[in-house]
Amino acid sequence: MAVYTHLSADTLEKLIAAYDVGELRSAKGIAEGVSNSNWLVETSEGRFILTMYERRIELDELPYFLGLLDHLAAKDCPVPRTIHDREGAAFRMIDGKAVALIEFLPGVSVDRASEAEARSVGAALASIHSASEDFAPRRKNDLRPSDWQALFDQCGEDGLAGIHPDLPAVVERHLPDVMANWPEHLPQATIHADLFPDNVLMLGGKVSGLIDFYFACTDIAAYDLAVTHAAWSFSDETQEFDAATGRGLVEGYQSSRPLSEEELRALPLLARGACLRFMATRAFDWIDTPDTALVKRKDPMDFARRLQFYTDHGEEIFASGAKGLSASA
Repeated sequence: MAVYTHLSADTLEKLIAAYDVGELRSAKGIAEGVSNSNWLVETSEGRFILTMYERRIELDELPYFLGLLDHLAAKDCPVPRTIHDREGAAFRMIDGKAVALIEFLPGVSVDRASEAEARSVGAALASIHSASEDFAPRRKNDLRPSDWQALFDQCGEDGLAGIHPDLPAVVERHLPDVMANWPEHLPQATIHADLFPDNVLMLGGKVSGLIDFYFACTDIAAYDLAVTHAAWSFSDETQEFDAATGRGLVEGYQSSRPLSEEELRALPLLARGACLRFMATRAFDWIDTPDTALVKRKDPMDFARRLQFYTDHGEEIFASGAKGLSASA
């Protein structure tokens, strides 16, 4: 359970009273996530998500994240709006940490997406890229290739080997090549940058909500698709590639925002980069997360296996773009 800070019932009750959302009925910690503390809050007027920002988020960046939610929600994108308090503030402070109350959206996260569901996810991702074109604020991605290198360096070779003996060699084999060939010139957008299945809610086979925008930033639009492809197209249990899911994601994305030939050609490298990004953050979190935190560590080797798959088969599976991705591992 991703709860680093425990809030008393009295503290929660006083906090919720600062919003025009009714009286607090219950608050339950949410298991997903590794960076922040989250609670599902129920009041006399409905359900909400309460987030306390613990890691990787600077206080002065919160207006960007919360403002993005409000901007996208106003354009009818399937994202939760920020609940402002009675004084109009988008977040409040508790013991030096920021907290925000977010709209609760109905839906369920799917473990294995059908091709049709994946198509809906791809289209929803493209929709936020398009809807944010007139979102004026910009935020630099603080998890770019040089940052992956810095995280691996902080882990150290011994630290990486302590997670898995093969991990240092995988990083040494792949990271320099991806960094040297990173396509900086591709079209940029406001990207989600972390669109895993647990950050997508589905109802009736369609996306009902995209959540957890706290890695959002201005970066390569096609990289966001590659991140989503790497996050969705493999079985968590076997790491087997699901060609139908991968195909649906790309087709759905292109139905809303067609990719250029240059973007399509870059997808294999971008997907390798996505794997390295999650290897880096998972390795760092594995070492850095305190034993007392109620959070399940995530294995960076899952993405090391996906990295090798994209290295071996990436050009093949992305070659035909939206015209039918048929390769499998």
